[in-house]
Amino acid sequence: MSPQRVFLLLSATRWFPVGLVVTVTTLLPIERGLTVAQTLSLASVMGLVVFALELPTGGTADAVGRRPMLVASAVVQVLAAATFLLAQSFWAFLVASALMGMFRALDSGPLEAWFVDAAHAKHPGADVDRTLAHQGTVLGVSIALGALVSGGLIWWHPFAAWSALALPYATYCVLAVVHLVMVTLLVREAPRRPADTGTVVVPVGRRRWRAAVRSAVGSARQMPAVVASGLRLARDSRVLRGLLLVELFTAAAMVVFESLQPVRMAELLGGEAQAAAVMGPVASVGWGTFALGAALCGLTSRRFGVARTAMAARVLNGLGAVWMGLAGGPGMLVVAYLVTYGLHGSSGPSYNALLHREARRDNRSTVLSLASMVGFASYAVASPALGWVAQTASTSLAMMLGGAFSVLGVLCFLPALRAERERGRRPVDEVDDVPQDAAAA
Repeated sequence: MSPQRVFLLLSATRWFPVGLVVTVTTLLPIERGLTVAQTLSLASVMGLVVFALELPTGGTADAVGRRPMLVASAVVQVLAAATFLLAQSFWAFLVASALMGMFRALDSGPLEAWFVDAAHAKHPGADVDRTLAHQGTVLGVSIALGALVSGGLIWWHPFAAWSALALPYATYCVLAVVHLVMVTLLVREAPRRPADTGTVVVPVGRRRWRAAVRSAVGSARQMPAVVASGLRLARDSRVLRGLLLVELFTAAAMVVFESLQPVRMAELLGGEAQAAAVMGPVASVGWGTFALGAALCGLTSRRFGVARTAMAARVLNGLGAVWMGLAGGPGMLVVAYLVTYGLHGSSGPSYNALLHREARRDNRSTVLSLASMVGFASYAVASPALGWVAQTASTSLAMMLGGAFSVLGVLCFLPALRAERERGRRPVDEVDDVPQDAAAA
């Protein structure tokens, strides 16, 4: 299979199981006795774990290779899903959240970096925003189908001894194992040149396993240097610093439409199980609009520019989160949610394409990990803060505050917008994969 097809297929097997639990993750702990504030604090724990592990795992992926990190992340996903399914107390859910954070840190970036490296091997310096938009479409459709199946499983509820919310998570565990098998079979990585990591990864099939182990150890020793390279790039690059700061604001809107939306729906409908049954189909349509937004991103970025597309999508996404907080009934809440999620789908591919412009092969996973690290750190702060507002004041107020705060992040795109204008003035043969902001800095 071509790298593009592998990238899109593994995106589907990665995100379809997430669709099964996209609403259950918030509602199941509440059903098992946790408060809203405690439940949103679990997201904070996950964010802190990701924050602690993002750079080490990103640097390891750049130094050792993308495939080992993808396999490790898939293994941890299985453990995290099983732990969450069996958890009955706050501390058990805490362990599950920590494992999920470890999975997200390991999973953040290697697959995308693997694909971009493969694309640049054939077409050096080529923008990958269209394929990333296709991947966003696959992601949205996969989660949409998963959410639809989740709603059906909850309505079906074939095992009276189980909670109706448990079956989607049990299915998630099984499909996480399927994803692990697919990653192991499909991801193939070319030997890394000395210029990439300072050592050569020797294929096991051509050398004895001892030589492969020595090569892997030699690559791992390069990890601190790779991480330092990514940090220096962020220090010296106004464009990259601005893009990383965007994540500080975006996380607040994500708390609104990922965590507070099911809580608000449960308030309006009178129970967690009722909300989960309704939110399955609603989330399915929401992720369908996400896929549509991602597809439109590939068209609008060609016409208006990648930076302008990212800026417009992020502003409208934040305003949509505010609208969700203002909605006074289930129907209006659903409409606001669908619009907001479509805009969320539009923002991701263009934002990631801007990140890839500032990265090189030897630090691409590290750059993606930096963005993810900042986002999860912000999520770790925003989630319990907005959860406290929801519990002490109202869920609606928390949603409006989160959406309004996220809009401010548009200012952080300005260096990338200036760099894109400068990039457009350069001859085509000068536009490459090297970070473009030396002059902008």
